[in-house]
Order: sequence, then C-alpha cells, then structure tokens
Amino acid sequence: MALTRVVVGRIGKPHGIRGEVTIEVRTDEPDLRFAAGSLVFAEGTNRKFKVESTRWHSGTLLIMFAEFADRTRAEAARGTILEAEVDELDLPIEEDEFYDRQLIGLAVVEAGLQVGQIVDVSHLPSQDLLVIKLEDETEMLLPFVEQFVPVVNLAEGFIEITPPEGLLEEPDAD
Repeated sequence: MALTRVVVGRIGKPHGIRGEVTIEVRTDEPDLRFAAGSLVFAEGTNRKFKVESTRWHSGTLLIMFAEFADRTRAEAARGTILEAEVDELDLPIEEDEFYDRQLIGLAVVEAGLQVGQIVDVSHLPSQDLLVIKLEDETEMLLPFVEQFVPVVNLAEGFIEITPPEGLLEEPDAD
C-alpha cells in the first residue's frame, strides 16, 4: 500500500481557551480525515497533530489536537496547512467523483488543442471550480460541471473542456 499526502484543511483561529481550533476544510471527507485518533501533518513536514476530538458548530469544524493544551499553542499553529496520508489507490465511491489529487496536473484540452493545466480545485458552497493555468501563464476559473467539462480522462491525463463563449478569448485592447 503506497501512501501519499493530500491537503485536507487549514488550521484557523482558536475557539475557546482549551486549545480547540477551527478548521478550514479542504476535503470532501472531513469526518474520515479528522476522525478521533487520526494523525495529520503540517504541510511538507513530519510535524504530527493527533486528533483528540471533533465537532461541528454552526457549520464550522472544531478540532481538539493533543498537541494544543491551551489557546496560546493553538494560536501559534494558526494558518498551518494540514495533510493526511491516504492510499494512492483510494478512489471516490461514485463513478463521476474525483479527488483533487487526481485532477491537479491534468492537461486541459479544448477542440483537440492543449490550452493549459489544472493547478488547483476551489471548493465553493455552490459548486467546485477548476483553477486552470493557461498557456500564456494567466489563470482561469471554470465551473467543474458536465456542461463545461464533458470528459475527464485520468488514464490519459487530460480533461476536455467546452467553456462558455468568450472565456478563452483575448480581451479587446481599447
């Protein structure tokens, strides 16, 4: 079993005085990735955080980590990007679902021509957006819906897009 690390969240502000923190969730499976007893890591390091408890409060995930005994320690970790170790072969249950790690790095093709590469996936309340770096180094946001992304081919490493009219056109220099 080969493990890889994926970003699952970011530590936000402390909540209360006992070291509990808010989490900016960056995973579709927060209850799995932040289950009591789970280990998460500071991005790019071996610094571990053990989840002692989790709870949802007004739509915000609150976590108590074993390493944060008080508000001061929790505040010092604010802004830390958290990663979890997951099996590389672990796939979403639904056929038309994808993990961010599967999409980032894919070539973006329109009408048979490569126009860019996916560099990030932005999860908004209403829908997910693909962050695409175009060939001219600019970035484009594209709703990740079948109407605009009819083909996702993980095996060959690309997605095919049909963006709304005018999205990829150069603006007029008036």
